[in-house]
Parts: sequence; structure tokens; C-alpha cells
Amino acid sequence: MERLVARDPTLWLSRSWTTRPKRPSEADDAYVFVTRERFEARRADGGFLEWAEFLGHLYGSPLPDERPGRDVVLEIEVQGARQVAAKDPSALLVFVIPPSPEEQARRLRGRGDPEREVVSRLAKATEEAAAAGELGAAQVVSDDLDRAVEEIHGLIVDARNRGGGGPSW
Repeated sequence: MERLVARDPTLWLSRSWTTRPKRPSEADDAYVFVTRERFEARRADGGFLEWAEFLGHLYGSPLPDERPGRDVVLEIEVQGARQVAAKDPSALLVFVIPPSPEEQARRLRGRGDPEREVVSRLAKATEEAAAAGELGAAQVVSDDLDRAVEEIHGLIVDARNRGGGGPSW
């Protein structure tokens, strides 16, 4: 997503909040890492566009303090995508999938996920793919980074050309 946003300055990447611990290899600004209590307080105040619990941790996209004046990119899972689609039916939903379960497992292990989370994420992947299909999300295979970025950007350009009305939130 960072490469996509760098390619198109009219995009703005929302930084999600999470209650999960930071991975050793992860940048400090990959998420806003917070306690469950702080997350739940923000949620109770209506401070998230979408939020979900995934594998025991909370994740959410905060409502921007100010509209960024650009198209917002959210890195979310299907629970959150359902919430976004309900709030804005014109939202472009793109489901990025790995080329194979074996490659997904390799990537998860490579970023330092514990084996129990690798197994849980792989089990959840089939369920997520089905949900993405139900939502009508475009699917992009992440087998080649440059090609995937270009494909997603093409979907965004097509959506803009169809005249999306912008977020209703």
C-alpha cells in the first residue's frame, strides 16, 4: 500500500490502530499500537470508520480528524470491509490474495508471526476469500509487487472515471 500511495499522490493511507503487540521486524509507525482499553474507549466514542477483532486482537481505521482531501486507502480485513461497504456502497473494495497458501505461510513466518498465528491465518484465508466474493471485491494476486500495484491503481482510476461520489462518512 505504501508503494501504491507513493505512486499516486491523490491517495492517503490511513494508519490503523491495533491492540496486538508490535512484531520485532515491524516499523514503529506500521500501526498505532494501543492497549485494549484505549482502543475500546475510542470505539465507544465513535472514533473508527470500521473496526474488527481478528485472531484475538482489535484493529480499526480511525476517522480522520480532518478530511485528507484525497482518496482514502484502508488496509483492512473483510469484517471491516463489510462495515465500510455499508457506510459507503460506492467504496472500491480490493481483496489482495497471495499466490498460494504455501507462499502466504512463508511470508507470515518471514515477518516473524508465531506458528500458531500462521496456522490460524491460513485457516481464516478461505473464509475471507469467500466473504470478499460475497462483497463483490476485486481480487488481485500479490505474486509480483509492481504488477499488483499497477493493477490496483488501474482499479482506482476506473472507479474514479465512473464518478464515485466520495465517502459518506
